[in-house]
Amino acid sequence: MSQNFKAGDFLIFQIESAYGLLRVLAVETTENDTVWHLAAYNEMFLDIDMADAALENFQDFTVGNPHLALTNRAFESTQVARMKNEALTIEELKSLENWKNNPNREVSDRSVRLMLGLR
Repeated sequence: MSQNFKAGDFLIFQIESAYGLLRVLAVETTENDTVWHLAAYNEMFLDIDMADAALENFQDFTVGNPHLALTNRAFESTQVARMKNEALTIEELKSLENWKNNPNREVSDRSVRLMLGLR
């Protein structure tokens, strides 16, 4: 999988007969791994074209999970593709900053689908 994704990227992934969207908040390289910081949206789409059209008004999306911290293995377990890149807002980065300031912060090795309660 190409891992040239960067902060602000909207990523699409498939679950059964629908598509969901993620947003890359940050990609952090540590001594042992790469940590992917993502936000997940509640909206689901029947096809990629519908998701692409909806991205024109992404500000109207509802955030299902404002921050997921995943290991590289967990991130790679779900195939994703970049749809577009838009600058992140301070509001979108608040949950990432809260995670960074938490001394008990965790990085999950569970897939995006499992973290979101999807199959």
